[in-house]
Amino acid sequence: MTPAQDPFYIVKDEIQDSIDKVQDTFNQWKQAPENTGEYVHLTRELLTTCESVQWQVDELEKAISVAERDPAYYGLNEVEIGKRRNWTSTARNQVVAIRRNVEAGKHKTAFGRSVNPSELGRSKQHIAQDNDDFIASESDQQMLLMKRQDDELDALSASVQRIGGVGLTIHEELVGQEKLLGELSLDMETTSNRLDFVQKRVAMVLKKASLKGQIMMIAFLVVLFIILFVLVFLT
Repeated sequence: MTPAQDPFYIVKDEIQDSIDKVQDTFNQWKQAPENTGEYVHLTRELLTTCESVQWQVDELEKAISVAERDPAYYGLNEVEIGKRRNWTSTARNQVVAIRRNVEAGKHKTAFGRSVNPSELGRSKQHIAQDNDDFIASESDQQMLLMKRQDDELDALSASVQRIGGVGLTIHEELVGQEKLLGELSLDMETTSNRLDFVQKRVAMVLKKASLKGQIMMIAFLVVLFIILFVLVFLT
């Protein structure tokens, strides 16, 4: 089985893509200012994604354990199984390291250094402003998404109307063709009746002509018999 067909490599590529995205998000998280809406959002996203990726790695390791019981059945050997276990171990370590850093940063933010009331007030104002900006951004995205959905629904409605118009035109064409077929059937029936009448008349004429011919033949034979009788017995 080639790597392109092996389910392990398909799942591996998907997990690796997820890890790369987690790493990019982690880099953004490290550069984001603490106690901001962006920082909180990235923290939640990283923790959720790390948990999901770690679960996928665990499931992949379970599949490797099943294949390890009978490698020949799955077309594998000890070297290949070792490579797969090394990759899952490396992937888990990457995800666990990122998750620990994020959890440590979250803990540090929650139980950080003490600040004076004025700094705390300014920090709260910044946090509130960042949260408002984040909410406004999310609201704008939702409005944009709703507008796109409305546009798609309008386009779908126009398509349905066009399809309905085409269906109505087809129906009218079918009704017209059905009417033409009915008229054609009536004409054929009339023509058939006329042909039957002509055939009957022809048969009658032929019958009469045949009867007349038989009478003439009988008369001819009678005359011939009389002539022969006269010639034989009277001469």
